[in-house]
Amino acid sequence: MAIQTVFERHELKFLITEEQQVKLLSLFENKMREDEYGKSIIRNIYFDTPSFLLIRNSLDKPLYKEKIRLRGYGEMTVDSPAFLEVKKKFKGVVYKRRIKLTEKEAIDYMLNGKRLPDSQISREIDYFVSYYENLAPRVALFYDREAYYSNEDDTLRLTFDRNIRYRFNNVSLTPSNEDIKILDDGLILMEIKTSFALPLWLTAFLSENKIYKRSFSKYGHAYMQSFLNKKEIEYV
Repeated sequence: MAIQTVFERHELKFLITEEQQVKLLSLFENKMREDEYGKSIIRNIYFDTPSFLLIRNSLDKPLYKEKIRLRGYGEMTVDSPAFLEVKKKFKGVVYKRRIKLTEKEAIDYMLNGKRLPDSQISREIDYFVSYYENLAPRVALFYDREAYYSNEDDTLRLTFDRNIRYRFNNVSLTPSNEDIKILDDGLILMEIKTSFALPLWLTAFLSENKIYKRSFSKYGHAYMQSFLNKKEIEYV
């Protein structure tokens, strides 16, 4: 539980096709490299109130929004390493605070009040959890990710997410056959994460291929899709 990390950056989102991804990857030689996870499955548990207050606030697109989630990578059990993180966004800048926990430890903390080792980040998480009442695991959300870092700017990172899927039942980082897909086959969510301006080669590619920034919340899409389809999610 000793590992804790802090991030501050801009996140830009784009929906692209597989053909556009292939064209972009062809430009990566000597510019981008795979990150430490490379191609992996990202597994998330989003915590929310019984009325889904956090995601409903986020869907209203306020200047400031926040969420709390547990994130793991690859194959997971309840005892595998993961990260409990608070993610905040203010005027387009994303701030993340996270600490390393297992799913079992995170659930014990969120539902049973087991204390975290004292640190600045754990105190921030404590404040978040005490501010919102009855936070609990509400949705499990997974996707297959390819991630790359810039060779020249370590703050520049590109990720490609496909096969985005979720479930409101059996909320855990472990696999299940109950998952529901969000995007159509052939579509990819690309995210550009950076602390500085985009390199010219990347802005030129986006412009030439008419790829435009858009708002896209994976949790928001899961919530809206389930709500509109009248799936069994708690809403009071």
